[in-house]
Amino acid sequence: MNFKLKNSKKFRLIAKIIGLFALTLLILILPEFGQYKSSRKKDADYIPALTMTGGNPYIRALMRTISASEANDSNPYTLLYGGKHFSDFNAHPNQCITIVSGPHQGDCSTAAGRYQLLTATWLEKRQKYHPKHSKPLTVTSYSFDPRSQDEVVYAWLNDHHAWGVDIAELLKQGKLEQVLQLLSGTWTSLGYGKENNSMTSLIPQIYQKVLAEELAQLNPPSSR
Repeated sequence: MNFKLKNSKKFRLIAKIIGLFALTLLILILPEFGQYKSSRKKDADYIPALTMTGGNPYIRALMRTISASEANDSNPYTLLYGGKHFSDFNAHPNQCITIVSGPHQGDCSTAAGRYQLLTATWLEKRQKYHPKHSKPLTVTSYSFDPRSQDEVVYAWLNDHHAWGVDIAELLKQGKLEQVLQLLSGTWTSLGYGKENNSMTSLIPQIYQKVLAEELAQLNPPSSR
């Protein structure tokens, strides 16, 4: 009888210790979880500037908007599909990562960088749009450094023949929705029901914000 009583007391003590440990762990984790959620909400408030300098402010704002939806990260130039990062800019990382949800579940994607360019897309556009495009067309032909990512996408978006329209002029006329619809076949998170994400509905707001920043850089306020 005493043996059973001692075991019962011992069991209750162990249960209390485990309960206190679990409660302490929960108290420690919840604030961090809340902070994580809060930081994700603030991602729309901070869209990193481009590495490249110069260029049309409307195209620059569009590029930042695309990256906000496609690569919503504090370091978008190193982002791989799925959320991991790469560190070698010598070439496109060309890592085919399994898609776990959506219409292409089970396939894999090589999307990488600020504009989540597939390896094949990068090879094609880098060959066509970078000033130094005389090298053979191979995976390691060109650096995938941040400035190169910007310069190639800028030249691509600025190419009237590639899109059949003058994107910069459409944006200047305030026709953002027309531009987004045009580009949604390439960057599917831009809307129109293809692969929307948590940032898709914020795109017009993000664009207006970064456009104001780009125009302010172009026309800084007078010091008088």
